Amino acid sequence: MSETCNHDCGSCGENCGSRTQEQESFLEPLHPASSVKKVIGIVSGKGGVGKSLVTSLLAVAMERKGKRTAILDADITGPSIPKAFGLDKEIVGMTSDGALMMPVETMNKIQVMSANLLLDNATDPVIWRGPVIAGAVKQFWSETLWKDIDLMFVDMPPGTGDVPLTVFQSLPVDGIIIVTSPQELVSMIVAKAVNMAKKMDIPIIGIVENMSYLTCPDCGKKINVFGESHIEEVAKEHGLKVLAKLPIDPKVAELVDAGKIEHLKEEWLEDAVSAVEKV
Repeated sequence: MSETCNHDCGSCGENCGSRTQEQESFLEPLHPASSVKKVIGIVSGKGGVGKSLVTSLLAVAMERKGKRTAILDADITGPSIPKAFGLDKEIVGMTSDGALMMPVETMNKIQVMSANLLLDNATDPVIWRGPVIAGAVKQFWSETLWKDIDLMFVDMPPGTGDVPLTVFQSLPVDGIIIVTSPQELVSMIVAKAVNMAKKMDIPIIGIVENMSYLTCPDCGKKINVFGESHIEEVAKEHGLKVLAKLPIDPKVAELVDAGKIEHLKEEWLEDAVSAVEKV
């Protein structure tokens, strides 16, 4: 603690013991009946880059390695996880005493909690203000019965607003993976996500580039639909690892639309899976 400390951490940039203690006090306690060993956030500085896809594929890959896996869908107003797993007609249940929500399980027993699993109709809009949305994320964490989870992936909404801030402050996040795309503006978008994580003292596992290329079905040549990728330079600039470059593949869209993401067998995220295992 500085000799000039006025005990107002909001106006101070020092990382002293008092600040650390105060930051930890924001953590939302997990219910005693639940167990979650590691929490990995999937983030991006902008929307539409494929965070939900990466979240789903990582969860499936870790489940295949024998890990008990869960997904907390923190994208409250734009939840797409249930659709990818064919859960868009499922509804969250309650424990027998009515104290906790029960996550819905996928075909391969991945536990999922999402706002769309609370709605009568998947197309009903969630018209809530920021504080209510942030409160829902906390409830998904603390008022859901998470059974012996080895790895929980948190699918975050884009940007650096209320919900990412709530997740970073309220959940014990062990690391994040940043998802991006090849466009020229990627440098600025990645920098925003990196800088937020650093300010919140959250470890960054690495970067995944989605829609990196398209493989020609006739000749096998890789086509850079969105221009040359700059992800290697951006990663080097921030001292990060590029964990994967995912292609544009029609069969992925088909499987997601059919709710059969667990049927995909590609090894595109092999390095990302290894990095998560080492966290």
